[in-house]
Amino acid sequence: MAALALASLAALPAAAQTEGTGTTVPQEQEAASAAQSSDELVVTGSRIIRDGFQAPTPLTVLTRDDINNTSPTNNIADFVNQLPQLAGSTKPANSRLNLSNGSAGINAFSLRNLGEGRTLVLLDGRRSVGSTIYGWVDVNTIPQGLVDRVEVVTGGASAAYGSDAVGGVVNFVLNKKLEGLRVTGETGVSTYGDGFNYAGSLSGGTSFAGGRGHILFNAEIAHQDGIFDIDAVDRGWNHTGYVRVEDPNWRAASTDRPRYITTLRQVGAANSTPGGLITASAGTTANTLRGLYFGQGGGVNIFDYGVLQSPTFSRASGSSHPSVVQGGSWQVNDSGRRIGLMPEDDRWGVFGRLSYEVADGVEAFFEGSYNHQKVYFNAGPNLSTGITYNTTGCTTVPVPVTCNAFALQALGATRLAGVTSVTVATTAADLPTRVIDNEREVQRYVAGLEGSFDAFGKPGHWDVYAQYGRSNVREQLRNVMNTARMNNATAAAFAPAGNAAGYAAGSIQCLINVDVSTTNNDPNCVPLNRLGIGVANPAAIDYVLGDPYRDQVLEQYVVGTNWAVTPFATWAGDVSVSFGGEARKEKIRGSVPTEFQPVINANGTTSNAWSVGNYLPFRGEYSVKEAYLETVVPLGLGLEFNGAVRATDYSNSGYVTTWKLGGTWAPIEDIRFRVTRSRDIRAPNLNELYQAGTANSDSVTNPIFTPDGANGPRTFGYSGLTTGNPNLLPEKANSWNIGGVVSPRFLPGFTASVDYFRIDLEGAIDSISAQETVNRCRADGVQAYCDAITEDPARSTPAAPYLLIRTQPFNYVRRLVRGIDFDAAYRIPLGGDTLTLRGIATRYIENLAVTGVAGSAPVNTVGANGGQGSTPTWIFRGSVNYETPTFSATVVGRGVSSGKYVANGIECSTSCPVSTTNFPTYDNNRVSGLFYADLNLTQKIAMGSSQAEMFFNVTNLFNRWPLLVPETGNASNTTYSDMLGRQFRVGLRFNLR
Repeated sequence: MAALALASLAALPAAAQTEGTGTTVPQEQEAASAAQSSDELVVTGSRIIRDGFQAPTPLTVLTRDDINNTSPTNNIADFVNQLPQLAGSTKPANSRLNLSNGSAGINAFSLRNLGEGRTLVLLDGRRSVGSTIYGWVDVNTIPQGLVDRVEVVTGGASAAYGSDAVGGVVNFVLNKKLEGLRVTGETGVSTYGDGFNYAGSLSGGTSFAGGRGHILFNAEIAHQDGIFDIDAVDRGWNHTGYVRVEDPNWRAASTDRPRYITTLRQVGAANSTPGGLITASAGTTANTLRGLYFGQGGGVNIFDYGVLQSPTFSRASGSSHPSVVQGGSWQVNDSGRRIGLMPEDDRWGVFGRLSYEVADGVEAFFEGSYNHQKVYFNAGPNLSTGITYNTTGCTTVPVPVTCNAFALQALGATRLAGVTSVTVATTAADLPTRVIDNEREVQRYVAGLEGSFDAFGKPGHWDVYAQYGRSNVREQLRNVMNTARMNNATAAAFAPAGNAAGYAAGSIQCLINVDVSTTNNDPNCVPLNRLGIGVANPAAIDYVLGDPYRDQVLEQYVVGTNWAVTPFATWAGDVSVSFGGEARKEKIRGSVPTEFQPVINANGTTSNAWSVGNYLPFRGEYSVKEAYLETVVPLGLGLEFNGAVRATDYSNSGYVTTWKLGGTWAPIEDIRFRVTRSRDIRAPNLNELYQAGTANSDSVTNPIFTPDGANGPRTFGYSGLTTGNPNLLPEKANSWNIGGVVSPRFLPGFTASVDYFRIDLEGAIDSISAQETVNRCRADGVQAYCDAITEDPARSTPAAPYLLIRTQPFNYVRRLVRGIDFDAAYRIPLGGDTLTLRGIATRYIENLAVTGVAGSAPVNTVGANGGQGSTPTWIFRGSVNYETPTFSATVVGRGVSSGKYVANGIECSTSCPVSTTNFPTYDNNRVSGLFYADLNLTQKIAMGSSQAEMFFNVTNLFNRWPLLVPETGNASNTTYSDMLGRQFRVGLRFNLR
């Protein structure tokens, strides 16, 4: 796969050509030279700006031309995310099920798959306020029409830039001296006629007062249609029925067969159906009703669990014969095909900047921005498991109120003879899908002075600034089940004659209103029939569903200064020094209406009011003061030393020192070696420190379930509560970057680089998930995990215990990430035209999480393509660009290598080890890779001194499927996949002077 990546030259530029010289210089030198000419502070892996400086830290620069020629959408984040160094980033496609954390719909970067919180995102070298409770900067808030270039430092940079730069830095550099007017308008749609989108941008700038002043502005708007409709969501790849199933003949100590099977197709999940599936029944004839499901109008059907056989699957037709397989009928269970593919997204923003030279060499500036985004998304059905219907007495006359009226209506007295209760799981086709309806307002204001001066006979540069940022975030859910009201409406009874409430005898009413108690009545309760499709009363639906929300305000205050001087020279050249400091405060406060909050019990557990979105408000703040010093010292013989140190003092977690030692060596003009060793940190964010409690109700899988039910039910319902930890300490990383750059003089226009990276993160902050807690307790018997689990006696039955699980973040994980970056570019003059080949690929070697908790084995997740946290072995991107003075055509190839479904899975057939939660066994643990092709055509049109461009872009040219994985839901890896298929985009750009 590496050969394929480099052969296709999948990349963005590793070098830039100096205009008019026909020679290629390393991109770090290009960036520094550009900064020197415009007095801009830019990322070069360093705070020092120096003509000809070549940074020891690898740097990728994406220019405005790169963005225009190959950007796959109207959002710059999608383009940057194609860099192989970015892995596991949050974006709208893979955040669609983030119901309770407010991150759905944002674009946040993750370098090296270390998480968004370990990637520092800057705007013109300065921080921005976070758009979520985790402090992640949403790239949607960057004024995209003014972006001149994007600089990606792929290495630890905390000594130069501060906390969070563990994986690296992404810096957006604006064109702050724009003259004239820049107008862009574009629109697009998928090949299926959905996913319609449009965007527009208006940017302008002009000088005044004889060039001493400059004013700059930008306004932009963007819209994306949501893809929610069942016919649109149900694309061909979602008809495969590709689901992991458990071999019914497997037992806990089996070695003659694997536990899980992934080679079957047309499989539906056997845990629920749209109208309800009986998963268990109790009484003298226990489990005799298991496998009955309710269809249209409440009709009773027999669910086909099938037999273990592998059908002949046709990818072209999306069907298979026969379709009977163990696991359940794909035609019946449609839950995975009712989850949206893309959110409806509306955003707009404005940005303005005013600068004025108040004295020779001193410029005052002020800039402000406001961004608004509203994201509306279908997050799938209101799935419920473990719904118990009391059927005691259903065969007696008159029918007592203990008998559930809807169960008796649907099943009849004959079936219910000897049955005291039935347990049902449903994807609730009669209920509207759950919806994320988040809204964000992000403001940022900066005022400062900057200038140049002469010191020690050399030019120097300085800046001082104050900044305020604020994010108002509403985390809004809609159509979410209210737990108490759903229980009230589900427990329906036939009203007895002469009932105190005056209901007609024999009418179906809520049990709470016709039982002997008068203290539990709710006159608003409307009974809800959940046994069938098309049977629910709309008034009952309105009663059981609600729209919980939380309002959060995040604030960031920053003051800082930076100075760069050249105090003296050695025998080898000028010594450069940069120093400065920063003081920052981060605050959060929130509010939740009382009716939407869960109840926190005395023992720390929760009684959740809602199935999801049990928000609690929290508030907190911390401050940090820091100072840094950096120097570049030429040593002669092609050697140059770069070192930095930063002292940081946190109000909540104390003092920490970060540092960097690096160097470059160019023994000859054609070759340059580079190495960096650094200590970097990430401080705990506001959510990790001060979260009052994020509560949720869901279900976890029983890791030792067997079909005979001897080890308990297939799933457990649970309520969980995750709280913050104010005693967290900063994470500390030790990083290495070692590599080299080749720019051979005998091959003008060609540059290639190879860089090895290693990031060893100690004391990483994490929490054990509810599912992992259950796995480690029940399957592995680790008492530490069992201690975190209790049972709720009010909601538990002997056949279906209801669990209470509590979690909290700690500094207990070690993360180790290693890999190699390959980068190449070759620019070939063709008369007055040029052909540019560019390629970049990353070979990930290791991504390891070591918890140190008993019973937990570290697993290298590299080479696993099965989920959002996966890291493919190879990620690559390549482009071929042909450009004339008036026309440009670019073809892009991008993708990931094939790999495992799960990193810790063991593939076997008959001679298998014992399957455990740490190392489960599979008949097939392999999934495919991806390769997508894109095309962009741009025609330039001269308009006097102005210029116009008309462009046409096709993403996923061959309409390739996503990377399929054997899971329920939209069965694809949403992080690296194209979910929508082929997309077309057309637009116009005008540069008016």
